[in-house]
Order: sequence, then C-alpha cells, then structure tokens
Amino acid sequence: MVNFRKYISGFAVIASGFFLAQTTVSTVLYSPAYDNQKSNLNLPSPITSVVEKTILSPKELVDINVNTMMSDPVLKNANWGFVVYDPKTKKVISSYNENTPLVPASTTKLLTTETALNLLGENYRWMTQLEYSGNIDENGVLNGNLYIVGSGDPSLGTNKAGASSYRDIVSDFVSGISNVGIKKVNGNIIIQTALFKGTISRLPENVVWLENGNYYLPVGTTREINPANEKLIKKGNNFSAEKKYFYISPYVNQMVYADQYDGEGILTTKLPDAPAYLANTFRTTLVKSGVAVTGKVIPKMTDATPESRKMISAYKSPTLGDIVYYTNQHSDNSLAEALLKTVGFQKLGDRTSESGRVVVTGHLKDISFDLNGLSYVDGSGLSRSNLVTPISQVKYLTSLMDEKYYKAYLTSLPIGGQSGTLKRMFVGTGNGQIFAKTGTLNRVKTLAGYMKTNSGKTLVFSLLVNNYSGSVDMVKKRMEKILEPALDL
Repeated sequence: MVNFRKYISGFAVIASGFFLAQTTVSTVLYSPAYDNQKSNLNLPSPITSVVEKTILSPKELVDINVNTMMSDPVLKNANWGFVVYDPKTKKVISSYNENTPLVPASTTKLLTTETALNLLGENYRWMTQLEYSGNIDENGVLNGNLYIVGSGDPSLGTNKAGASSYRDIVSDFVSGISNVGIKKVNGNIIIQTALFKGTISRLPENVVWLENGNYYLPVGTTREINPANEKLIKKGNNFSAEKKYFYISPYVNQMVYADQYDGEGILTTKLPDAPAYLANTFRTTLVKSGVAVTGKVIPKMTDATPESRKMISAYKSPTLGDIVYYTNQHSDNSLAEALLKTVGFQKLGDRTSESGRVVVTGHLKDISFDLNGLSYVDGSGLSRSNLVTPISQVKYLTSLMDEKYYKAYLTSLPIGGQSGTLKRMFVGTGNGQIFAKTGTLNRVKTLAGYMKTNSGKTLVFSLLVNNYSGSVDMVKKRMEKILEPALDL
C-alpha cells in the first residue's frame, strides 16, 4: 500500500498558498439528488489543475486521488482495492488494499477466456456435422439414419460472434442432402452427443438473481415439456419489457435466456437444447422440401455399437478468438459459462461447470497465479462467492503479455470511450487508452486491464469496488478520477 503521509505536509503547504484563489480539497455529502446529476457528479477535487501540472508528479497525483477517495462519501464505507502496476519493472506504482479479496463480478471472465485461449488456441472451432449411416439406393432412398454430431458449440444458431443462424445451418444441411442424392430418409435423425460424458451441472452458489437491470430467475418443473416451447410462468405482471430475462431451466439444468416479455407473467425463452432444435428444424425443412423422413428425432448420449457413417456436411463455429472477443466486449454470461464447460471437457472429458472450475484453477496454479484470496465459482462472474485480490489480477494480466495469444486477448477487451462495455467511460481523458474488462453487480463495480500512457508505456491496473454508496454512475466517475492521472506516467 502506498504511504500517503509523506504527501500530506507538502500538500498542506501547497494548498494554503492557493486557498484564497481557488478550492483545493472538497468533500461532498451524499444525497439522493446525486442520482439526477448526469453531467456533474460533484467529484472530490483533491488539488487544482494548476498545481497538478506544475508541482506534483503523475504518481503523486494518483496517490493523492486515491487518498482523497478514502474520505469520499461514495467510497469511504465501501470495501475497495486498487493497483497500478508497471509490467517492465515488476513494481507497484500505486495501490490501496491490494491484498484484499473482493467480489470481481464480470472481471472473472478475464480468467475464463484466457484459460480457453491458453488450452485451445485462438483458432479453435467447434464442429457440428451432418452424417449418414446405411446406404443410398438407386431411387435416392437412404436406408439408414441421419446423424447430427455436435461438439458443444456455444454459439450454435445464436448469430453471436459471426455465428450462422439456425436457418442458414439447416439450409446448408439440406443442400448437402441434395448433393449426395438423398430423396427420402428411411430412418431416424439422431442427435449424437456422446462426445460429452455429462451435461448436467449444479448451479453456482450465491448466484445473483436480480442485477444490472436484468432478472435472473429459477423456475419450476418442466417435465414432459418440449424444450422448443419452454416458457417460464411467473405470477404477476410487474416485469419491464425493456429488460432481459435469464433463468435456470430444470429441463437441462442450465441457464437460458428470454427473447421477449409477453406480459401476464409469461416469458418466452430461447431454446435451451440447441442441437435438438436444430435437428427438429432440419427434419421439418426436409419434409417441406419434399424429402420424406419416416423416423423421428432421437437424442443418443452414448452408443456402445456405433454405426459406420459418412459425412455429408459440416458447420464450423466462429474461431475461439472471435467468441472470446464477443464474450468480453459484450460481457456475455452464456458464452463465458460455455467456455468454462468446454475447457472442462477438453481436460477432464465431461462438459460440466465443476470440471471447468477444476481446469481453470489448475491452469492458474500452473502459471503461478497468486491463489491467496481466490474463489473461482463460475465462469461469468454472476456469483457473489467469486473473490480475487487486485494484486493477483495485475500480476496475472502482466504474465499474459508474453503469451502468443496476448494480441487476441488484448483485442477482446473493451476500449475506453470506444467499444463494448467501456464505450461510455473515459469518453474524454483516456479515450482509446484504456483496455479493460468491466464488472457490474448490485453495489459492485469493477475494472481491470491495461492502459497506454501518454508517454507510450503499457501499465496494468485493477480497481475493484464493493458495497459503495450512491449510483453506479457516481462510482464510475470516481473510478475515472482515480485512473486519469496514471495516463501521464
């Protein structure tokens, strides 16, 4: 932690010299009226701009700003920590509570996405293949089965990160059927997912159900309900149509997303079982195009005596680099959780969150991540049981600068004033110079990443704020105030 005492006496002398001309240190009292002050959030001003530029160094300004924030009404009762770190000298430039474990919110995705890049490589793709068994006779009748073989593609049918829509994938599959001369299918369409030993995961402990303007809701039984038509029935009509809805589907024990709010307590969801929906849509489209299918869509998790099959068509997902970019730019929770399960499968052979956590924490240990104070519970940061220290974040981010995938990783981070979840922060000072992952939960605001200083240096920082007072806009402005002097280092 920085020792601020050495600045106090000197600062007092400087301040007295300017006292009659202009304000030096100002402290404001919090009131609800702040929430309505969009343009001026009455930030504490530790020292005037004249003194800033002529007397104090950038490091001293960072330290003084941090010191001032300790008594600021928005942060004085908060639990927060801060570090600015120089990756070249491997030294802390300025810090406060750097060893305190804090809730990281979505900066948790920094760990999840990097582990995926490290284990799989940025060019990794998921494959969804259309295959057939049996034979095709002279009349174009397939006496056998069609197989849709999935690999856990988290972007399947979502249009995220450049992924194709279900319609486009089905269109390609139908074209493939035509190309091999199949005019009728005398068999079933089998969804082959034996790739995974298991897909059911426990929910993260202490998961957030109402945060950041979105609802996260558990639901009742959906037994014998087709997941393609699954709905959440919720009594009451007090949900906003402008918010997104997320809930855990007991049909597949995973988080799914509501596309729209229909009113009267009904939420229509996106499909929790993407391969099943793809297969059913494929069958329907084949029949409409004149290719009869005598059988049904059948999921098959395991197959002790697999049939010999030939490939008709294959759909490749966007690259992992593209998906990591989308995940971090949009702070996409579903993709982050899918990446967690994917690394679990790649290392341990089953696609569960539990295995994913083992793999991620094992990877962090292998690269000498400081595990003191770390609690890694989920891949997205929705759980309040996640904990990390600011110093471990900056040392971790520093270690990644030598990795071959660092460029892809850095590019995936939102840019201050320009892109993703940072588009509305650092719009003035710091525009285009802050590359960081944001995190937001109720009374939690976090930011961790890299900054390009005005002198061309790259510094690493972490700023984690828990249990602050006032609005999220107020704490965001104070975060900007703390970081802005560091741009002159």
